[in-house]
Amino acid sequence: MKNTVFPARLSGQQDEEGAAALVPPPVAEEKIDEEDGAPWKDGAMLLARRWLSSLGMVLRTSGVGSVMIGLMLLALLLGARRWVGLDALSILGNTASIGAGQRRRHHSNPMAPLLPIPFICGNENETSPQPPKCPVTPALPPSTSQLLPQPAGGPAPSCPEYFRYIHDDLRPWRGAGITREAVERARPHAYFRLVIVGGRAYVETYQRAYQIRDLFTQWGILQLMRRYPGRVPDLDIMFACDDPGQVRAADFPTPSEAPPVFRYCKDALTLDIVFPDWSFWGWPEVGIRPWTQILEEVRQENERVRWSERQPYAFWKGSPAGYRIRHELMRCNASNGQEWNARLFNQDWNHAIQNEFKDSRIPKQCTYRYKVYVEGNAWSVSEKYILACDSPVLFITTPFQDILSRGLVAGKHYWPINREHVCKSIKFAVDWGNEHPAQAQLIGEQGSRFVREEMSMDYIYDYMLHLLTEYAKLLRYKPTVPEKAVEICTESIACPSQGLHRDCLMDSMEKHVAGFDPCTLPPPFTVKEAKEIADMEAEVLRKIEKMEG
Repeated sequence: MKNTVFPARLSGQQDEEGAAALVPPPVAEEKIDEEDGAPWKDGAMLLARRWLSSLGMVLRTSGVGSVMIGLMLLALLLGARRWVGLDALSILGNTASIGAGQRRRHHSNPMAPLLPIPFICGNENETSPQPPKCPVTPALPPSTSQLLPQPAGGPAPSCPEYFRYIHDDLRPWRGAGITREAVERARPHAYFRLVIVGGRAYVETYQRAYQIRDLFTQWGILQLMRRYPGRVPDLDIMFACDDPGQVRAADFPTPSEAPPVFRYCKDALTLDIVFPDWSFWGWPEVGIRPWTQILEEVRQENERVRWSERQPYAFWKGSPAGYRIRHELMRCNASNGQEWNARLFNQDWNHAIQNEFKDSRIPKQCTYRYKVYVEGNAWSVSEKYILACDSPVLFITTPFQDILSRGLVAGKHYWPINREHVCKSIKFAVDWGNEHPAQAQLIGEQGSRFVREEMSMDYIYDYMLHLLTEYAKLLRYKPTVPEKAVEICTESIACPSQGLHRDCLMDSMEKHVAGFDPCTLPPPFTVKEAKEIADMEAEVLRKIEKMEG
């Protein structure tokens, strides 16, 4: 069964000869246009498992080549797979799952007083072409955090398992570190450069991102600095606001020479550093509020329309234009007497804007028993909203990784859909779920619980803090403010904003210093753990393939 997939070309380009030496020849190849991205080959897990027999030889070799091959092997094992929860589906066996994780609560001290953070725009009736100046000193000095009451109950708990990918993303620069020259080489990929020096943030803009991706990403980092004053170290990052990863491992025989580029997603063959996407703080252009508010609205809708009362079909709504996998999905609508158990709708964005998104509100899409997730140009921000509905998510397998998908467990949080025969796979999943409602409902509830608890804003901020802290440790130079950079702060972004943009910013603003420590960063994956995960996934996919017939 070819469910978990593996890109042999990126953005429609042929692999370099260096990549060909590392990647086995494909089992089958299909033609595809550039907008669709990469064609998909045989299951990456099966390929990776074949390579494991040579792992000992790889680790015994010396020189740059062995380092590169070792990185590629671990990336394939960790990156092109999904966690698998065999215990979630009795039909798939009773083997204990890896990474299933127990419910975690953020480490907080209810006795700690809330320490408010100043925010003043001045006279908002006055109009000025210039944004307000940032405060002369940071909103709270670094020493303030040391005066806060210590969290009760001992050390902070360990972060969720997906935090372990922080080590994986930064592995290319372990040992050698990150030089200023390497950061400068990232400029062709970057939309902006963000530098933090002494608790103050500066941005040099190279190109404007689509809508507010760049602005809200910067806003998120500023809120992190308000939440954990004095804890965000001096750093220098290049950020790309487009979709697919671009820094190909095959282009850098010496991994530490690769430019460190932050972006929202990657795949197993790229070295980009994954960061939470902008929509956690809202997406005003499409009427989406910040994540915390959306979660509450969806929770209320979940209580209003219970799972058993929902329409017994798989639902998806979006724009298929330019994406072949979405065109394939749209063929699963009932037609010519063929029922695929799917109800799929084309999103007309112009109409949605004119209608103020009344027909596209996320909570109102929780009226079907099953939701479909499908990639777009790369990963899709719809992923977290789809998972929040308490409906089992039929996840069309994809090579793209964001911070959320890395934590998902197949069979526990979602049902995998084979992208090579999407309609058949969806029909079987819906039929199975309707015949096993208790188990299907459990998958939906566990997926929803994951995004509510493991992807709460508490953990989003902790992920950002740990990632930026570990990245800063690798810098081999002292960051300085670029000549063309301008200082940014909460006031400079929020005060000039208007309308829904202003609403999203104000709703997502951190108004109090965190009264707790961040969760504790867990260690990186071992090769043994990666192999166990890959083996378990391969087994689950084989069992689902057998069930589908």
